[in-house]
Amino acid sequence: MGSSDQAEDARALELESLVKQLRYHELAYRAGAPEITDAAFDDLFDRYRELADALGVSADARLDAKPGADHTEGFAQVEHRVPMLSLEKVTPNRRDSHGEAVSLGEQLETWYERRRKDLSIDEGAPLPLLVEPKIDGISVSLLYVSGQLERAVTRGDGRRGDDITRQVRQAHAVPEELRGVSGALEVRGELYWPHHAFEAHNAKLKAAGEKPLVNPRNGCSGMMKRKHPAGLEDVGIRSFLYQIPWSEGLTLPDTQHAVIAWLADAGAPVYLDALHLASDAEDALKHCEGFDARREALGYDIDGMVIKLDELRWYDRLEGTGHHPHWAIAYKFPPERKATKLLSIAVQVGKSGKLTPVAELEPVFVAGTTVSRASLHNFVELERKDVRVGDTVFVEKAGEIIPQVVGIDTTRPRGLEPFPRPTECPTCSAPVLSEEIFIYCPNPACPDQIRERLEHFASRGAMDIDGLGESLVGLLVAERELTSPEQLFRLRLEDLAGLERMGERSAKNLLDALERAKTRGLERVLIGLAVHHLGTTMAEELGRHFQNAQRLLEFAARYVAGDEAAIAEVAPAKGSGVIEGMAKKTADSIFEELNSEAMRRVLRELAEAGVSLVSTQTDALEPWKASRARVSCSRAHCPT
Repeated sequence: MGSSDQAEDARALELESLVKQLRYHELAYRAGAPEITDAAFDDLFDRYRELADALGVSADARLDAKPGADHTEGFAQVEHRVPMLSLEKVTPNRRDSHGEAVSLGEQLETWYERRRKDLSIDEGAPLPLLVEPKIDGISVSLLYVSGQLERAVTRGDGRRGDDITRQVRQAHAVPEELRGVSGALEVRGELYWPHHAFEAHNAKLKAAGEKPLVNPRNGCSGMMKRKHPAGLEDVGIRSFLYQIPWSEGLTLPDTQHAVIAWLADAGAPVYLDALHLASDAEDALKHCEGFDARREALGYDIDGMVIKLDELRWYDRLEGTGHHPHWAIAYKFPPERKATKLLSIAVQVGKSGKLTPVAELEPVFVAGTTVSRASLHNFVELERKDVRVGDTVFVEKAGEIIPQVVGIDTTRPRGLEPFPRPTECPTCSAPVLSEEIFIYCPNPACPDQIRERLEHFASRGAMDIDGLGESLVGLLVAERELTSPEQLFRLRLEDLAGLERMGERSAKNLLDALERAKTRGLERVLIGLAVHHLGTTMAEELGRHFQNAQRLLEFAARYVAGDEAAIAEVAPAKGSGVIEGMAKKTADSIFEELNSEAMRRVLRELAEAGVSLVSTQTDALEPWKASRARVSCSRAHCPT
């Protein structure tokens, strides 16, 4: 094999790895738990595009062929009349094909000159740009007919989005009426959570002993995807409206800045005082750079600026891609970045057995807090950045919350060695397994996995066992040899009272909390057991549909055996099954795990310990209790 063939094979392998990483991080972001900064994600995507171009990946097979999807099970989907696309970005740290840095100004100037060329506009002729703040919220499309709100839809995959009309109305997030407007029109905007309202909501959660939300953007997304919108009127979600992509039966202005003024006159929430009409790319860049300093005083989050051609007549003349239009571009603010020394790298074992490298740092103050530990994401990412113990590293925060190592000072001291991928679990010494971009400990008896699983089972979002935190779980695993959640419900006063800092009163309080947790219901049990790919929404769907664990496990057995009726009930290909929105890959994973002997044993023993495995959304009698009431239990009706 020649050197050129080897180089192409290496690029193909790197591209394959990037695809896996980008899909993983996109899902983590949409789940409200981003693991890398926006800038780091953009860097990965830039490298992906570079390799995809070099290897000739077809347009329809590329990750940037369309926007990411945000569909949530249980929400009806609506097709957009005009595609709702993402925007091309001007980002820090971009490099050209030769590895040379490309400044924000150079990126913006290149985009601007391409638009001039596309529109055949002479160099001296004006091509004004409107600069608007880029609100860090969730995009929404609103349909108004005769001035009245008819429907609200998320962006989704750009072609279809989720209908969130009930949620938006309950939250009073957008106007129910546009004054003096006849005909029909679509208005696009951004739903966001103002700082004061978000902080007040988190204060209520903390007072109730619940976990606070990570940040306003992810919190807003979660609120708008509540299936039951009661209570949303009190949380303070708001909106800014900024675009009219379609109208019928009315005459609109012919510039973007005039459209926003028109919306303001109709009573829509807009940001008139934050707009800037720029004469060219240089003027637009100066405004973007100056606006960064104003962010703290706004009262809501923005992560950049949007730069649009002001004259709307050009929009139809400009072709775009399946991912972004050509009449606008997003300018991303450079995140705060600090340098510090990497003292060591620890390897953590999660509840699923996933091994994660974590940076131990010389403490450094970043974006409002002192940081001494930061995520290194995974071993593929660690190797890509070539991070080594002893390096000077650069730290940012993903979503302004989670510390990340985003790069290194390449002028490192001599003799620093690459950090080796672990070949065995650092806790139990089991040989590790590799799966896509991750490394796993396959030993379910690994003490770290046991501790992480029990902590998750007891957490607020799962069984909500008050008083059963990280320290106590660690003691129960180490000193009482607990290995499985059902053992929690067999604890006695004497098991607890002898533990460190656990007196008789505290022990009684915990036993009371465990007794209360028995009534949480099937949905919370499923969440607590951390079934792969089974989130809160899908757990609720399964509970509502099957009503109890017996029916769920009977169905899982049929599904795994290839029963056509069971597969049709999920109907992943048509999206029309009773279990709405469950894709085939997700269904395969969930039902295979539920059908495993280990999961059946845990559920059986939870039932024997008195934990309810009936849905909280039904009054059905729990079959296993009913069977015991009839003197004996037929094996066919037990989860064995």
